[in-house]
Amino acid sequence: MKKYEPIRFLAFIALLLLLLMFIQVRAYAQSPLEKKLSISLKDELLKSALDKISLASGIKFTYNEQIANSKIKISVVAKDKNLNEVLTLAFAEQPVKFTALGKEVYIRFDPAKEKKVPADPAANPAESQGRYTISGTVSSAKTGETLIAATVRVAGTRQATSSNEYGFYSLSLPKGKYNLEISAVGSRTNLQTVQLDKNLKLNIGLDDSANELETVNITSSSAKRSIDNPQMGMERLSVSETKTIPVILGERDIIKTLQLLPGVKSSLEGTSGFFVRGGSADQNMILLDEAPVYNATHLLGFFSTFNSDAIKNVTLYKSGMPAQYGGRLSSVMDIKMNDGNNQKLSVSGGIGMIAARVNVEGPIQKGKSSFLISARRTYLDPFIKLSSDTSVKKVKLYFYDVNAKANYILGEKDKLFISGYLGRDVLKSDRLTGLDWGNVTSTLRWNHVFNSRLFSNTSLIFSNYDYTIDSKEDQNSFSLFSQIRDWNFKEDMQWYVNDKNTLSFGVNAIYHTIKPGEVRAEGNTGFISQDLQKRFSLENAAYVSNTWKASDMFSLTYGLRLSAFSILGSGEYFDVNSAGEVTGSRTYKRGEIVKTYLNLEPRIAAAIQFSESASVKASYVRNAQNLHLISNSNSMSPTDRWLASTNIIKPEISDQVSLGYYKNLGDNAYEFTSEIYYKGLKNQVDYRDGADIYTNRPIETQLLYGRGRAYGIEMLIRKKTGKLTGWVGYTLSKSERQVDGINNDRWYNTRQDRTHDISIVAMYALNEKWSLSANWVFSTGNAVTFPNAKYRLLGESYFYFSERNAERMPAYHRLDLGATRTLKKTKKYSSELSMSLYNAYGRSNAYGIEFRDNPYDPNRTEAVKTSLFRFIPSISYDFKF
Repeated sequence: MKKYEPIRFLAFIALLLLLLMFIQVRAYAQSPLEKKLSISLKDELLKSALDKISLASGIKFTYNEQIANSKIKISVVAKDKNLNEVLTLAFAEQPVKFTALGKEVYIRFDPAKEKKVPADPAANPAESQGRYTISGTVSSAKTGETLIAATVRVAGTRQATSSNEYGFYSLSLPKGKYNLEISAVGSRTNLQTVQLDKNLKLNIGLDDSANELETVNITSSSAKRSIDNPQMGMERLSVSETKTIPVILGERDIIKTLQLLPGVKSSLEGTSGFFVRGGSADQNMILLDEAPVYNATHLLGFFSTFNSDAIKNVTLYKSGMPAQYGGRLSSVMDIKMNDGNNQKLSVSGGIGMIAARVNVEGPIQKGKSSFLISARRTYLDPFIKLSSDTSVKKVKLYFYDVNAKANYILGEKDKLFISGYLGRDVLKSDRLTGLDWGNVTSTLRWNHVFNSRLFSNTSLIFSNYDYTIDSKEDQNSFSLFSQIRDWNFKEDMQWYVNDKNTLSFGVNAIYHTIKPGEVRAEGNTGFISQDLQKRFSLENAAYVSNTWKASDMFSLTYGLRLSAFSILGSGEYFDVNSAGEVTGSRTYKRGEIVKTYLNLEPRIAAAIQFSESASVKASYVRNAQNLHLISNSNSMSPTDRWLASTNIIKPEISDQVSLGYYKNLGDNAYEFTSEIYYKGLKNQVDYRDGADIYTNRPIETQLLYGRGRAYGIEMLIRKKTGKLTGWVGYTLSKSERQVDGINNDRWYNTRQDRTHDISIVAMYALNEKWSLSANWVFSTGNAVTFPNAKYRLLGESYFYFSERNAERMPAYHRLDLGATRTLKKTKKYSSELSMSLYNAYGRSNAYGIEFRDNPYDPNRTEAVKTSLFRFIPSISYDFKF
């Protein structure tokens, strides 16, 4: 028996027990309603009535601010009856319902009952004349930050809309008087009563949910997943959700949190690279304030480039990407930076084991404009200088990043934003190879409201990624510089046609400049100085999409994206035969069009809502990708080469179909989601056997092209309320390629293929001071190519490889533990201490396996496993004032 099989068995038992716990919690939750009590109430306000029932029964109630501020009056007389009977009598004529939730009882409004309550006649569409629009911006009352995906709903109905990526919303209704319910994740629900007899602008500020009422627990109804929206495969993550999840060396990382969700897999031990639904790393589009980030990693991949202090919101699309997104096959990760506090100056930051960070934000003009500056730097290099080894003391190893943003309200209809990011990694020694790489992005954005139904976002975007490799020894030196740079223009429009249709349309143009390599060499290095040809291209797109709410049960989103990729001169382009030999070439002048690829990319998604808590969704999306990453590693490396499509390298195409079931359980305390998908891929790029991607020959001579497929099922059960929250996620999947000339033309596993992937995440609020967390992950090992034979020639050993990716790395699993202690919390200042233990049971997971001759017997071969992390403790201190 393999030594890790007992651990697998115990892990399986642990998973089974946890699943049973989730099931049993719901069954156990009925016990509070059996508590006996006697009580007499007459015309008591709802909150006061609940307080008295709670005092008489000893059972705690949980409800939101809408319940707490309700003017509903309760009358009930009961003697020695259980709580279930008391509440049933009390709420018999009221639009209120109750459900057991653990040891507490959750109280909320019942829209079905509320419809029976007499309402203002003007609110009845049948009795109204004309239709008008309520529009405006939803933001945080505390900081002025606009809130994404906030819900604006007519109380007691399904008439609702959501704020867009910039906080803007629009809702058309018949003339009348309405009670509006505005909610957002992490905010307290706001109630507004409006008399709608003309178009109305209503900007709404929501209070932070941290300001809870003294006698109740506030729960956010908006925390539930939108089951009526046709959008599939979407995960929205707020930075607050990353605070308690334990990570390596204590650096909070939004990408590593996303890796714990179904369908998203980490590339290697501890790294921020990720694969989505069987796609490769370059098939993920990563946007920071709309700017593409071409290498989103620090420190050779162990940390992401995103400083959580500067991030407002992260949205990941795994399937059915909206039509405004394009250029990648697998996923889109859309990251929005904080706008900056426009109410008061605020400073926050932290000190960890390897890095320190500081975040400063505040108003330029209170209520109208604000700024944000967030910076982070590692301090490994000062510790390296303490080494007694003189060669080690001269090593440079660090990274830094800076996020900056400013915005200004120009008037009632206009708002201007400018944001930027600068990040750099440096790894150098005195006389050995040095490597530094980094990203620069900047975005200038203008929001304009044409009228209450038409919203515009215009963006001018710059993005640059480059790396430099230096080597110097005596009189010999070598350097290599590579770069990809974009200029990008976008125009996005949203037209809220009516309460059933929302139309999105726009255009996008990107000018790409790719410098594959600039080599400078002196002395006897084996290289000659040369400049590999720059490649220029223009990527244009236009799109239109409509979301149609046909009825309370059925919604449909359909759209079309047209992309055009033009390869531009100057430069020489080659013809290559099936054997990888150059057969001809042609030289083009600057700006001359070499070739244009046109692709129609249709998208459609539908949702059928069977009840208030359950729905089924289906989607189809086609994507085209014209930028390709050439890499020999299993994760994104700083020295990977980006290539644009050429006359030989065609655009990659994917067609993905998905079907999903969504269910909210236990009055939205739990949610269950399950999605199955199939993705067919065309024009996939892979290496010839024995390829050299750093050759000065045309790169096309080293590549082959074929097709691919990826399919699987993802399941997630999440607990969202109470002291214990978290989720269990499972993915069963397959990812394969078939390329003529590889693996005897048979299908073979991709490097990112993993059959099973499990994640268990738990967070427990012990008390006001302490919160605990843990996560356990398990996955099938990556597909790899191991040698299956060896021969010796002239005293040297040579390994023979046959089938590509036919073997597996050992299964991977680990447990991480974390604890956060609140040191001080006042209105003006807060601080906390976070502690974690990465790989708590010290699993020696394989980072790599090398095959070599046995030093004592060259005829024997031994496999040497490399493991990186075992028992990694960390501690960090965070503050805010």
